[in-house]
Amino acid sequence: MKVPTKTWTLMYRIFKEVIPEVHQILGEWKKRAEKIPDDELRQHALGSIEKKAFHCEGAGVYALLTREEKRTDLLQFIIAYQTISDYLDSLCDWSKSQDPEDFRMLHSAMKHALDPSADKDDYYKFHQAKEDGGYLKSLVETCQQTLNTFPGFENSQGEMEELSAYYRDLQVYKHVVKADREPLLKDWFEKHNNNLPDMTWYEFSACAGSTLGIFSLAAYASRSHLAKVQAQSIKAAYFPYVQGLHILMDYFIDQEEDLRDDELNFCAYYPDEEKLVERVRHFKQQAVKSVSILPDAKFHYMISKGIVAIYLADDKVQTNPDLKSTANRFIRFSGLPTAFFYFNSWIYRRKTQALHGET
Repeated sequence: MKVPTKTWTLMYRIFKEVIPEVHQILGEWKKRAEKIPDDELRQHALGSIEKKAFHCEGAGVYALLTREEKRTDLLQFIIAYQTISDYLDSLCDWSKSQDPEDFRMLHSAMKHALDPSADKDDYYKFHQAKEDGGYLKSLVETCQQTLNTFPGFENSQGEMEELSAYYRDLQVYKHVVKADREPLLKDWFEKHNNNLPDMTWYEFSACAGSTLGIFSLAAYASRSHLAKVQAQSIKAAYFPYVQGLHILMDYFIDQEEDLRDDELNFCAYYPDEEKLVERVRHFKQQAVKSVSILPDAKFHYMISKGIVAIYLADDKVQTNPDLKSTANRFIRFSGLPTAFFYFNSWIYRRKTQALHGET
């Protein structure tokens, strides 16, 4: 097993080894989604796969951390778990009820997915649409079955669950009735503030909204036995700063769309562009520092650089002069590796669009 430590090697292996298998596995889930009986659930399942495939492409990079014979199992877990995340996010975004009990119940699927001993539940108990033909339970079962084969899972399960719990709480609080969102998020932040570095409530929310720490833990768990202290180190390296950088970039490119749809956007809470750039720079610097203690530190360093590039290559940035101007500042302070990833991500997206006849 040779983990890539150079930018060009990483990009080559992503395109040659990771992305084709990611799309093969996603294609299998798409076939399952097409058979969902309920129209609403089927549309959300298919839409989340078609519009957010790049989430699975990015997460699939962690498969390069494991042994070749475990790579497919790890990708099966990563794609199933990320697909649950994207599917449920879509359901909650467009839910008519805005019922926290509904959102909590739906996201219990993400808790069960990390616990092979857990029984599946009626995840749609409080949701208006219910008949998915077993789609969500199959995603949960795939996660459970693959995790059960990972030699280091037992000692990393607690850390994975902690990161998942942050994510699930965020998904509940950010989707409720608009008037309740900020108060709930601020109260939630106060409960955790003593254990966090200096940051705002909306930055903590961003840190909670990523699944990257879970995938890094899964990668190491898949390749060998882990001591509990090793799992704790991996979690600490990713949470809060790597995950926060990831989601700040995600929200940065979605600002216009979220404003139009009256959705929360954590980047919109910064008082001005200068403060946004200052804090993103801080998160980037701290992310690089935090992963330096990990095994395969150069790999994780490149991931922290690549996060910025992948999002900034998005069409939402390229077609918005204001966003593009700020994005150029992000690229400049992130250095040459980010510029390299940005250029390659830009080319890949254009080729993908051309292949699918998009403009």
